[in-house]
Amino acid sequence: MEFEVRPCPICKRMDLQYLVCETNLDLERLTEASFSSRKLPEYMHCRLMRCGQCDLVYSSPAPTLAFLTASYRDASFDATTESEYAARTYVACLRGAGRLQPVPALDIGAGDGAFLRELVRNGFDDVSGYEPSVAPVAAANPDIRDRIRPELFDASQVAGESLGLVTCFQTIEHVDDPLQLVTDMQRILRPGGTAFLIAHDVDALSAKIMGFKSPIFDVEHLQLFNRRSAAALMSTAGFRDIHIFQIENAYPIAYWVRLFPLPALLKTALLRTLNGPLAWLGQRLLRLPAGNLAIIAAK
Repeated sequence: MEFEVRPCPICKRMDLQYLVCETNLDLERLTEASFSSRKLPEYMHCRLMRCGQCDLVYSSPAPTLAFLTASYRDASFDATTESEYAARTYVACLRGAGRLQPVPALDIGAGDGAFLRELVRNGFDDVSGYEPSVAPVAAANPDIRDRIRPELFDASQVAGESLGLVTCFQTIEHVDDPLQLVTDMQRILRPGGTAFLIAHDVDALSAKIMGFKSPIFDVEHLQLFNRRSAAALMSTAGFRDIHIFQIENAYPIAYWVRLFPLPALLKTALLRTLNGPLAWLGQRLLRLPAGNLAIIAAK
């Protein structure tokens, strides 16, 4: 695992950064699940800096792009149920914002295609996605799998101003150059088109209560946004009409227990119970403000 020093991923400056926290990374604890979606939290992170200009929290040094590419390609996947619930939440956000009209759409970091399937259910026809991990694509429903390209997003493969909707859910934290990604999203959108992102909120109440035991502080997350840094990212990339707001997520109770920083033995026992004798309770949906920001902007 190799690392590289980074400037602020938005303004590209290094002279205004200050230390948030030193790393607690233990390389021997990394597994094939360490770079997977909705994993059991490991509570490990790289050294974290904060930009005094953009207010972005980011890893530096951070894992190299080559290491990340290989790690995401080989990551495991065991989150089909949770991705379906998340997809319904995201579609509801679009509907509430008046942006659910069928248009050519692209999802970056599509996972098992759950969101693409929800778009199709809502009248979209021309939908596609990019997903660099092999396992979630293999787990995708056959009716959507062929619409997912099993590779990193490559904007050069997409014609400029050809899409009406480009989405990116809890992926912007994982990329080595988030500004380039959002700039690419802006380029491939048609005028008036919509960019829709979901990002962890580093200033959310849940993050403040749990501190560095919050699952958002993770080796996977190269940067963490708040409202100010998210606005800076989108405006720097050329977007307008930027709306940023907190959303609530609905997940089974057992999933919330997976995320909560409980002692390992207690968590294991609870999850065994909630997925076994008390499955009727563990699978009951609970809607909470989990510390996620919705970012909706127009070209």
